[in-house]
Amino acid sequence: MDPIQGKAAGTAPVPLSVLDLVTVGEGRTATQAIRTGVEIAKLAERRGFHRYWVAEHHSMPGVASSSPAVLLAHLAAHTDRIRLGSGGVMLPNHAPLVIAEQFGTLEAMAPGRVDLGLGRAPGTDGATAAALRRSDRLHEGADEFPQQLAELIRFLDDSFPDGHRYARIHAVPGPVQGPAGRPPVWLLGSSGFSARLAGTLGLPFAFAHHFSAQNTIPALDLYRESFRPSAVLDAPYALIGVAALAADDEKEAHRQILSGALSMVRLRTGRPGLVPTPEEAAAHEFTAVERDFVDGWLSNIIAGTADEVRSGLDDLQKRTGADELMITANAHGGEARLRSYELIADAYGLPG
Repeated sequence: MDPIQGKAAGTAPVPLSVLDLVTVGEGRTATQAIRTGVEIAKLAERRGFHRYWVAEHHSMPGVASSSPAVLLAHLAAHTDRIRLGSGGVMLPNHAPLVIAEQFGTLEAMAPGRVDLGLGRAPGTDGATAAALRRSDRLHEGADEFPQQLAELIRFLDDSFPDGHRYARIHAVPGPVQGPAGRPPVWLLGSSGFSARLAGTLGLPFAFAHHFSAQNTIPALDLYRESFRPSAVLDAPYALIGVAALAADDEKEAHRQILSGALSMVRLRTGRPGLVPTPEEAAAHEFTAVERDFVDGWLSNIIAGTADEVRSGLDDLQKRTGADELMITANAHGGEARLRSYELIADAYGLPG
């Protein structure tokens, strides 16, 4: 099977995958969050989900995924078959050679199972991005993304032409050491820029529907309209990230997702912290402005019983024509997230 394209399991209309932010809840630790991530990856593998990705975020107490390559190495040691990847690595934060070497190492550790998803946003606030990049010229990182991407792919393929200043530099592990596969490159986005670039280059595209739902269909249309067949893909392949949480009853599902909503309110107002408990979220007195934000945020989350979540996911896939759905469950505790993926797998008849 093509490592880029998935195969639907059970009665799912398209492959189902997992995006994990490795969330750290109030009263929990990063160690516990990472252990939960391992359990989710193992559950996803056992139940027939296609991929498990982690996302790069910085200076956010409520997530433990600032170093995707490190996490993926740990996850590779605890799984056997499921594809593992970044959703994504923020390319402007890193030298392309560093990413090529990190993901070449991962590919050597878990051959044929690694995806390299790339974004052009910082994954954090401006001050933290400046600290990461040792520069205040943040706009240049985004503007230079196509050139950085081209350089990264050259390092991954060991394909700089003779005379290029990097022609004698080799990313290792990599092709210079002998025939080997390399991670497929995905572009991630929440607007049209990466959609158009992914289409022009013939790369698979992952769209962040879970926090930019109003842009989903325009971005996917632009990707498909811009698509040019490549050595990687003959036809467009679009994955969308979806916020969804299933519970044993509808009330419990909505109680759980309110924690994530309050966490987002605090993040958007410059007060990031650990993910609050459902009890804290239920007791919080939202201002009118906060309530408007929460209502909008919750309207893009598919939550309820397993059957309700399945219905919502099926409807979203039909409306967008997505080739794959990547589900993220943002809740306080690992138990709720594990239960959600188990229930969704049951609803689709994924293998047990």
